[in-house]
Amino acid sequence: MQKIWIVAAGLAVCWPGAYAADIDRDAVTAMINKTFPGIVADDVGHAAVPGFYEVVVGTRLVYISTDGKYVLLGDLIDAEKRVNLSEARRAELVSAKLNAVGPESMIVIGPESAQRYITVFTDVDCPYCARFHRDVPKLNAAGVEVRYLLFPRAGVGSKSYERAVGVWCADDPADTMGIAKAGGEVAPKKCDDPVKEHLALGRAVGVQGTPAIYLEDGTMIPGYLPPEKLFAQMKHTPQ
Repeated sequence: MQKIWIVAAGLAVCWPGAYAADIDRDAVTAMINKTFPGIVADDVGHAAVPGFYEVVVGTRLVYISTDGKYVLLGDLIDAEKRVNLSEARRAELVSAKLNAVGPESMIVIGPESAQRYITVFTDVDCPYCARFHRDVPKLNAAGVEVRYLLFPRAGVGSKSYERAVGVWCADDPADTMGIAKAGGEVAPKKCDDPVKEHLALGRAVGVQGTPAIYLEDGTMIPGYLPPEKLFAQMKHTPQ
């Protein structure tokens, strides 16, 4: 018999399934609004624990009993396999959000024959982002494409934000990214840029610092890692 642990830490639990047609979504949302007013569910499904629903709000998970009496905030862990089901589910949700953006709305650096890719939220004025950027050629040589999303930590209207916009609007954004990260001047430019959208997405998926590196499956690696350790996290051996 499968064993499950419920750990009261972080945000709730769930079954990694899509919206369930046999569930009254409005009724479940109404139940959870009694405890947390204003929540709008993006998805509702059956949880792995009988008698509970999974409610997806952005990339957060809330676990509510089918009678509406109990709300669980915590991670669901398969005790037999020692797998954090909530963590895996959150990664799945993050991956879907990142894939919805698409590389055409990112600054992409990599070989045409890339075997893998990583998505990186970056601040052009972040020292560890600059250190990561110096490793990009090594990542590319190993068949890893780097997809940049701009995340000026100081927020909209800051100097870093204006420099990020200048990078995006430059004739060669990838080259200008390198100049910016080396501390060089970036010509102020305006265009139809996605920097605000990148910032909002980063906050939605839980970015708190940069660089924030996401693997293809949505797993986040917070902060800088040298290529060798990053390859190990990717379970990827450079060719």
